[in-house]
Amino acid sequence: MKIIGIVAHKENPRTAGMLSRLGTCASACGLRLMAWGETAEQLKALGLPFKAGVASDTDAVLVLGGDGTMLRAVRDTVGAARPVIGVNIGGLGFLTCVAESDLERAVECLARDAFAISSRTLAVCSVIRAGRALPEALFLNDVVIRNGDSVRIVALDISVDGSDATPISADGLIVATPTGSTGHSLSAGGPILHPACPAFVVTFICAHALGARPLVIPDTSVIEVGLVKSSEAVRLIVDGQVGLTLQPGDRVRVSRSPTTARFIHLPGHDFLSLLHQKLHWQGTSFTQSNAG
Repeated sequence: MKIIGIVAHKENPRTAGMLSRLGTCASACGLRLMAWGETAEQLKALGLPFKAGVASDTDAVLVLGGDGTMLRAVRDTVGAARPVIGVNIGGLGFLTCVAESDLERAVECLARDAFAISSRTLAVCSVIRAGRALPEALFLNDVVIRNGDSVRIVALDISVDGSDATPISADGLIVATPTGSTGHSLSAGGPILHPACPAFVVTFICAHALGARPLVIPDTSVIEVGLVKSSEAVRLIVDGQVGLTLQPGDRVRVSRSPTTARFIHLPGHDFLSLLHQKLHWQGTSFTQSNAG
């Protein structure tokens, strides 16, 4: 790789220092930096050398920030079909899985082509209103339908490939990709899906039914969720960032996108190890005495 595109979190107080480190390391490794938008303005203000351009002019895109920055970067650059790597200077950083201290190692691996690339499912959702589809929204993690700031329940009906699944009264509902299964869906009681699984998971938020359980379905399916009844405004939230207020009778349609996101992983990356590290996933520790 020769040209690395940069997307950085503008408001993070550590961004300037990270960009300076990146500039020094990239120069030593013979890499050129390219930036656009707010990140280009940051690099210019810091006096760091870079070339103005767009994602399609790069060999890869390096993201400095948290998972929110990574989600925006993936949506904004997916049309360029460039692989993305995230360096975490945010909170949990499940998507931006390169540690802040490993920035230089990441740049060196990019320069030596010492990395692996995995494909991640992208999905699209659209709202069907009065028989007409509103513009689609692309997402990497999930879509959430919920009752805004209210604690009142919302009545929804769900269908999969045209077959009725179940009506449900709940605080809301989440449709997640495998990548998004470790986010809001997990917090609401949903299962963890390996990123390579060709599936969606539908998870209810505080369902008013003891038998309501998450539903894992093939990602070749088309999911539709209809808003039956609500006494308050209901919001559709895409990747935690893009929102739309739903109207009674609206139907939210979710399906797999024909495009995918590509993530760069450094040597030694392993999804199960990431679960241990980020989510403290663990089972039972067996000792000689309790092993019998």
